[in-house]
Amino acid sequence: MRELGPYLVANTASCTPHTTLEVIAQAVAGGIQWVQLRAKEETAREFYELAIAAAELTEGKAELLINDRIDVYLAARAAGAAVTGIHIGQKDLPVRVARTLIGEGIIGLSASSDDQLAQAARDAQAIDYLGVGAIRATPTKKDHPTPIGIDGFLRAAGRVDLPCVAIGALTAQDASALRQGGAAGMAVVRAICAAQSPETATRELVDAWESAR
Repeated sequence: MRELGPYLVANTASCTPHTTLEVIAQAVAGGIQWVQLRAKEETAREFYELAIAAAELTEGKAELLINDRIDVYLAARAAGAAVTGIHIGQKDLPVRVARTLIGEGIIGLSASSDDQLAQAARDAQAIDYLGVGAIRATPTKKDHPTPIGIDGFLRAAGRVDLPCVAIGALTAQDASALRQGGAAGMAVVRAICAAQSPETATRELVDAWESAR
């Protein structure tokens, strides 16, 4: 897996004026290929039910990843939902442990500092891609790392032999610099979740990415 392209982080707290499922449905209609479901304020039961419903929208059209909660991923998979894998952070279970638990599923890992990138390089066999940022400050994640900018992202991506996805207050206008600089993808939250028309916003993002080829 070398390229992911435009990537939606469907953060439940950021989805307004539309519901999370409405955002996902519109993003899929707009051509998104990767969706990460992020539900920090929901209970495990609520997250599980949301994952089941989201998988019905993405199955056969986009890959669905579960943020942080390996238990939710495993439960959804056991229920027959089309969940592709997980995305975890530095405070979650160690990535090698996560790999043992989920088997062949996709694993994305957030990594930004030099130490984190060096550790990711050592754990590369357990990782499918890295989420690197924040490119810019964002209210979506209050504990985001110090913003590194696009240049900082490109330097970081050059340090590891893993696909790297940029994240952090990105818009369609960033697609060209990121893709031409070697990014495997660009993840957005508010650019789609908070759009009046998530489908239109997704199409603009996908078109910008494709135009940067």
